[in-house]
Amino acid sequence: MSIKYAYLGPAGTFTEAALLKIATSEDQLIAYANVTAALNAVRSGDCNKALVPIENSVEGVVARTLDELAIGDPLVITAETTLPVTFSLMTLETTDKSAIKIIATHPHAESQCRSYIAKNFPNAQVIETTSTAAAAKGLSKGEYDGAIAAPIAAKNYKLKVVAENIGDNTAAVTRFVVVEKPGKVGTPTGNDRTSLAVFIAIDHAGALLEVLNEFAKHQVNLTFIQSRPTGLELGHYHFIIDIQGHINEPAVSAALAGLKVICEDIRFLGSYPQAK
Repeated sequence: MSIKYAYLGPAGTFTEAALLKIATSEDQLIAYANVTAALNAVRSGDCNKALVPIENSVEGVVARTLDELAIGDPLVITAETTLPVTFSLMTLETTDKSAIKIIATHPHAESQCRSYIAKNFPNAQVIETTSTAAAAKGLSKGEYDGAIAAPIAAKNYKLKVVAENIGDNTAAVTRFVVVEKPGKVGTPTGNDRTSLAVFIAIDHAGALLEVLNEFAKHQVNLTFIQSRPTGLELGHYHFIIDIQGHINEPAVSAALAGLKVICEDIRFLGSYPQAK
């Protein structure tokens, strides 16, 4: 059965490269301008699923993804995948490397390639774009001299790769999640991750400790925790938490039952197999 996927576009992003790892040749892949638009396509029923980035090993969390999952109309994570992040410097076929004076890229890519830029193009102006693929697309139209983007972008926009793997950290990895409308929870696989948005009533001394104690009491291991403001007023926060295990496993369900007693609200964001 064909699946219609929304993803963070335009074509040539790392998200598209990650999606190509899990989609079949029969699936339809539709690019959206930002994470919110991609997730809204699932909420509206225009797409069955969305793939969006959630965490990078160098830059940290993708705040918009976390906020959309925690506060927007309910969606759940049903799968995840990871992708090594490598950056390439590209130009038009006719451009000489010595002529590069303006380089376009996404701010996250720029921050991960600063050493390369400083060493090889110390006088170049760096222009920020909405995505690395947008930089490549603009380059293809002659708007810039060069672009730093995912290798897939060079193929999509018929660009010349001047240098490969130029990131300061060659082991960088991004985690992406598949998001759908809430439905039946999958069965445990023995290697699962459960994601939650935990809302405390009001910030107070020991609030986080109370939350952590519930997991420790039931010997549930946390793999990720991030605080985010609810947007209501100062002092109101929620925590995005990833834990090892499945919601249908006794220890995890017991920990969640304890959280419900001490927290204002808990939003279940999914139990799904961890990426290998």
